[in-house]
Amino acid sequence: MAFESLRAGRRVRRIGLFGGSFDPVHLAHRELADAALAQLGLDELRWIPVGRAWQKTRQMAPAAHRAAMVGLAIGDNPAFVLERCEIERDGPSYTLDTVAELQRRDGQRHPGEPADWFLIIGQDQLANFATWHGWRDLLGRVVLAVAGRAGDAVQMPVALAEAGARVVPLAMMPMTVSSTELRTRLAAGEPASSLAPRMVAPAVAGYIERHGLYHPHPPNTEQERI
Repeated sequence: MAFESLRAGRRVRRIGLFGGSFDPVHLAHRELADAALAQLGLDELRWIPVGRAWQKTRQMAPAAHRAAMVGLAIGDNPAFVLERCEIERDGPSYTLDTVAELQRRDGQRHPGEPADWFLIIGQDQLANFATWHGWRDLLGRVVLAVAGRAGDAVQMPVALAEAGARVVPLAMMPMTVSSTELRTRLAAGEPASSLAPRMVAPAVAGYIERHGLYHPHPPNTEQERI
């Protein structure tokens, strides 16, 4: 689907939103973000560590640590922005609330300057999108950029098609690393330094080791929702 780059003769800014637990952030996250930046022609991509997600429960590293690791992973690219709104908000992290807040702030900072907003999700998230809080309202605010293998068609749920969802494919290589795998290996005693740079950025590995994260009995863990 093509989108107009001009409105009333004025260039439209393109803003990407990339949310996740980032527990920890790894190189596949960065590869997806780099692909989104290039393929969608984004002016900026906002990384949004989740605060308290509402659909699943497990123990995560403290939000401040997760955000700090994201900052280390993206600091070399000025188009990447660390957005703390969810970890600073009380209560569950609903994507609709986050998008509404960011669009409100953006309108205040850039009055009269239109923007297209792209929400980066996976095919699995697209499949259950109709279970999300306020999903119909959310569809009116964002274009869904659905990550998948190059050449694979986006599998559009009937409910979203009927609701007029705007969807674009985001081609990427299959992920070869996951946060679950990283946590498992670290909990088994593998040093974080051995995972860099193949799986995590060296700066992130150093942060994990300095703060003792993901060890069998890590200090300062907190119960959050993801």
